[in-house]
Amino acid sequence: MRILVIDDETAIHDAYRKSFEARQSSLDQATLSAMADALFGNAESTETIAFPGEEFELVHAMQGLDGLKQVAESLAANNPFQIAFVDVRMPPGIDGKETAKRIREIDPNINLVIVTGYSDYTALDIASVAGPVDKLFYISKPFDPEELVHTARALGQRWFSDQEMARIRSELAEQVKTLERQSIELAANEARANHLATHDSLTGAANRYAFLKMLNEAIQRNEQEVSVAIVDLDRFKNINDSLGHFAGDELIRQVCQSMSRAVGSQGVVARLGGDEFALMLNDIPADQLEAFCEKVIASCSRDFSIFGHHVKVGASMGIAQQDDIKSEDPIDLMRFADIALYDAKRKGGGQVRFFDQSMDESIRFRQSIEEGLRHAIEQDELSLVYQPIIDRDNSTIVGFEALLRWDSPEHGPVSPAVFIPIAEETSLIQDIGDWVADNALKASAAWPKQYVSINFSPRQFHRSDFVTRLQQRVNAAGVDPRRVQIEITETAIFDDDQGAAETISSLRAMGFRIALDDFGTGYSSLFNIRNFPLDCIKVDKSFVESMGREAQSAAIVNAVSHLARSLGIGVVAEGVETEMQFQALRLSGCTHMQGYLFGEPMAKAATDLFLEQYEATHPLPARMAN
Repeated sequence: MRILVIDDETAIHDAYRKSFEARQSSLDQATLSAMADALFGNAESTETIAFPGEEFELVHAMQGLDGLKQVAESLAANNPFQIAFVDVRMPPGIDGKETAKRIREIDPNINLVIVTGYSDYTALDIASVAGPVDKLFYISKPFDPEELVHTARALGQRWFSDQEMARIRSELAEQVKTLERQSIELAANEARANHLATHDSLTGAANRYAFLKMLNEAIQRNEQEVSVAIVDLDRFKNINDSLGHFAGDELIRQVCQSMSRAVGSQGVVARLGGDEFALMLNDIPADQLEAFCEKVIASCSRDFSIFGHHVKVGASMGIAQQDDIKSEDPIDLMRFADIALYDAKRKGGGQVRFFDQSMDESIRFRQSIEEGLRHAIEQDELSLVYQPIIDRDNSTIVGFEALLRWDSPEHGPVSPAVFIPIAEETSLIQDIGDWVADNALKASAAWPKQYVSINFSPRQFHRSDFVTRLQQRVNAAGVDPRRVQIEITETAIFDDDQGAAETISSLRAMGFRIALDDFGTGYSSLFNIRNFPLDCIKVDKSFVESMGREAQSAAIVNAVSHLARSLGIGVVAEGVETEMQFQALRLSGCTHMQGYLFGEPMAKAATDLFLEQYEATHPLPARMAN
């Protein structure tokens, strides 16, 4: 324990030394606690805290200024005094009152003991400048050595106790600050999370969840006529593919801003996803609604500047009015608006269509088809037919394309052009696709010299386990992957070109053949196909049919054939029905043909018989027999 003694009499300093040297050994805890009780009043405020107070270190100063210097130096060295005994009367220099005042200014934590036999100041005078009173004490001269040491011990314990309490209070204050900061951060994160949960991250507009909530509240209030419009951009995919996804995102942002300005205070704009938006329009008179919506469509159909490119898109809109459909379910309003949008798209796009019940009839038919498909597999209503693929040079059959057929008890034979898109919009395509793959692989066992070509939808192709599932099915069927061709559309590739490239590379590494089906009807990016390891491109039959009538179709077929040949990719022409088409396609560079000229799609048994008869009349060249 460090003690500072400030007194102008040498004899007094000697008395201090003798008092503390004679009592260097520790007092027992009970005595110390009793002394603390006497000094501080309550035992609870002086609970035992361990402190280095058994040894007394006395530092002496003859005048107040010397004492002030000692106090300042001890603080600077991080070795403060616990107690200072200060004589009141110390001529010359500053007296004890001024000394105590300045010590307190230097070190607010030190315990001051005023030692005096006679003073010009009252205790109140000294306390007014050297307080607080709980750190200011008095001893009379001549002092009792026992009292002096007891006071020092008790004050020392009090000093260490105060320091510990100050440390605890500081830690608690820091913890409170931390909790307050965390509380602020939590509130900010909660607000941010709420915003993200209800807003589209790309445009900042309301998302589907928030839109449905606002729409439901508007319907329940029943304060005004509510209309819902679903808007979808026309030709957006072309821009997204030609300029890239970043440009597509920027276009979406600008379109949303333009649409929001057009709607203004008369509605709410939300982004549902992709290039699809929803509008909730409030209290617009029925005779003005169509004109208002056409104004919104026009706001989307202008030139946009995207990264230095001038881009123009159109938009289609479907509208459902609450009064017309008599429903208080926001899902119904959105569904009927979506039906009207589908009708607008089907009729060429760039227009506004209001929902009516006739549109719903077509939807009911789709629902009926969907329901029938759910039972088609278990009811054994599905079947496969196979159409031969012919080599241009030697007219041999190199493979068969598996084509799906459905004979519905309710609707009779349903065209794949009708039920396949419906299956693709649901999870049904997964089960149907697995059924097709299993049966096509099983059938191919009878054709050891030919491959079987199986169509896969974009939804199947983009499954994370597509490659694994296909490999398992091929292994289970005991078929060499080199005798299996995977047919995918341009949509499957260009919707996710990086993922598609990885999937195709994995399939090719296993030996599978890859064909790009219906080339020319989708994105038709001649530049991009060089980035994919394809075995062949299948030119859509619509180009083959119009080759004799349209120079443009012939030019497209020629361009595709020459590009494919330069990349080492085969070209299969679909829908070949006449000898004239066959010859024209041969000259254009198509390597393979498929169509009624060579064979119609046939059931498995008929296919086996056809192959046997065909090979008898068109023997495989000797160089290919092995």
